[in-house]
Amino acid sequence: MEIRQIPVPERLGVPAARDFERAALLLASVEHETWGDDDFALSAAELLAAARGTHLRRVAFGAWEGDELLGRSSAVWDEDPEAESAEVHVVVAAGQRRRGIGRALLAVAERAALDAGKRALDSFSDHPEASLGERGTGLPAPAETAGDAEIPADSPAAGFAAATGYELGQIERVSLLDTRGRADGLRAQLVEAEASATAAGYRVIGWRDAAPDALVDAYAAAREHMSRDIPAGALQIDAERWDRARVRAWEAELLTGGTTLLSCAVVDAGGDVAGYTVLELPPGRPVAYQDDTIVLRAHRGHRLGLLLKLANLVALHEAAPERTRVHTWNADENAHMLRINLGLGFRRSGLSAVWERRVPAAVPLS
Repeated sequence: MEIRQIPVPERLGVPAARDFERAALLLASVEHETWGDDDFALSAAELLAAARGTHLRRVAFGAWEGDELLGRSSAVWDEDPEAESAEVHVVVAAGQRRRGIGRALLAVAERAALDAGKRALDSFSDHPEASLGERGTGLPAPAETAGDAEIPADSPAAGFAAATGYELGQIERVSLLDTRGRADGLRAQLVEAEASATAAGYRVIGWRDAAPDALVDAYAAAREHMSRDIPAGALQIDAERWDRARVRAWEAELLTGGTTLLSCAVVDAGGDVAGYTVLELPPGRPVAYQDDTIVLRAHRGHRLGLLLKLANLVALHEAAPERTRVHTWNADENAHMLRINLGLGFRRSGLSAVWERRVPAAVPLS
């Protein structure tokens, strides 16, 4: 077996892109194996756009046996020198597991992150609803969180995490909304929510793809709060720095990969963004991903979170009525946002565990 870095090609469909494209197919196959569909199976074009993006550094490695790709690992971290965390991810092809491939791939991904000065290493595992056991029989989130979800304690992911020094830091609830036949009801709810917000001095601005130039600075300021104000469980989460340039780079990265963005912001009388929400519409799949939704602390208590989600769901129906499945992820302790989602009709489809290993600064990197 040989482990080597997977180069990022200039474009797809050429010999230099072969390893990258093979890795994309492996990732897609594992997503299908996990969830039973391709809703989360990213295309090579989406992965390439992310790999060539700015602000986040991404490296990937493949384990090869001759011409066969056995597994892939990756490390991702913010280029901000003050950021201390990185995400590491490992997948091994079905039929190749329990050979030590995952550990070997994890080691090279961790080394890349540690060499970049990152000391908090985060990883993820997905657990569809059908795999979850009865309450009280699984592994709960840490005591620092107020959620009550549990993942299967005997899952391969839990065993791998324990064996490699990772601890469960948070559980996210994965939820799905079926929007078929909901358009009129959502519009009626939106009218009511918008009237209430207008009376409180707020207005809604919606856009497709790139944020309006007159709003982008206020939007960037609001995006900084996403990493600072969200429930973090027992995880170390870096505060992200956002400005106009980062917003434009983030938009360009997704648009280059074929994703359409639908966004809404609530703006106060002074022109500041009080909250925003984003839906990502990936190419080639009849789904939408609910990305960030946040209302800044100073503006909470006016049902603005519900307003934002309603406005964007109505915009989704008008822009892409064929996309009737909306996926979202929320920290299991985020009771307020979960109440909003349940009220809109979201239902749990599984859980995502976030694992973390912290390497003390006193530990040598080499």
